[in-house]
Amino acid sequence: MIEVLAELEGNIGAVGYGLAAIGPGIGVGIVWAAYIQATARQPESAGLTRTYAFLGAALSEALALIGLVAPFIYG
Repeated sequence: MIEVLAELEGNIGAVGYGLAAIGPGIGVGIVWAAYIQATARQPESAGLTRTYAFLGAALSEALALIGLVAPFIYG
């Protein structure tokens, strides 16, 4: 049992990042789904909504980058 825990100790950061990447991945999917739906409903507003879609995707991906760095800081 102790050997298994010792072996897992090195991989905790990778597991933590994998779990931290789930939320931003879902968030980016929701942002682009909303953009596609808004463009389908009102095509003339595509330029304005595209700006907000890129901004929302960038902010969601920032959370993934924080999740990448956090195990190195706290581990």
